[in-house]
Amino acid sequence: MTITASLAGRARLNRALLVACMAAGLGAAQAQTAPPADRWSYAVTPYIWLPGFDGTLKYALPPGTGSPDVSVNENRVLDAIDAFFMISGEARRGRLSFFGDYIYLKLSSSKSDIRSIDFNAGAPVNPLSTTVNRETSTRIDGNVLTLAGGYQISGTPDAPFDLIGGVRYFGVQTQTQWNFAAAVAGPGPGQSFAAAGTVSRNADLWDAIVGARGRARIADRWFVPIYLDVGAGSSKLTWQALVGIGYSFGWGDISLSGRTLFYDQDDNKLLQDFKFSGGMLGATFRF
Repeated sequence: MTITASLAGRARLNRALLVACMAAGLGAAQAQTAPPADRWSYAVTPYIWLPGFDGTLKYALPPGTGSPDVSVNENRVLDAIDAFFMISGEARRGRLSFFGDYIYLKLSSSKSDIRSIDFNAGAPVNPLSTTVNRETSTRIDGNVLTLAGGYQISGTPDAPFDLIGGVRYFGVQTQTQWNFAAAVAGPGPGQSFAAAGTVSRNADLWDAIVGARGRARIADRWFVPIYLDVGAGSSKLTWQALVGIGYSFGWGDISLSGRTLFYDQDDNKLLQDFKFSGGMLGATFRF
């Protein structure tokens, strides 16, 4: 009687364990299963990107007054960011996808130097002495909008790899304030660059881009997000790259990545070899 009860108890326990394992397996399968190819699926990703920035700002001022080239190198990320807002979204059906990405950044840096001044009279006054260049600060206010479409060429529904094409807009306003020990004399008569002052400039950059985006699954729920694009138009060259590590849940993903956005315009334009680069943390919600 005792043996029969024990065997019955073990049978019930085994059945319970089997049901629990089947339920856990079903839950995992549901978390990993991609939506059917004949309907649209959507994803929204609010994220935080904290970039440092470096490059040269070239200000064009009237002849004779001096046009400064400002070198900026700011890696103190938390000190540099004054305000930000970032979000991206995706719509996908089968192999076809559309996505958008929006970034607002307000940055400031006290680590700036006016490295040369062009009086449009031949060679610029270069370099400026550090004893002259006492204090220079720069502020950058920018909106970046990327819109693109993609087509999946490989991978799986839950880990696709797409070729993409689209457009990126960068609306940027820069302002540099300087304080020299003395005014800087130009090479021509009456030419002088003031000892203190402020200069600002706006630019609207539209660039066509092509590239690739996707994710490589490396374990059951772990994956590597990958993004790369390159383009030109208002810019001589722009590119963006991202790589990181992510983990999938039933509701979506969390990822931590490194991201870089680069701009270089013609020699007489505002942005010269300018790069924004830093860490990014995002949460993707799928529905």
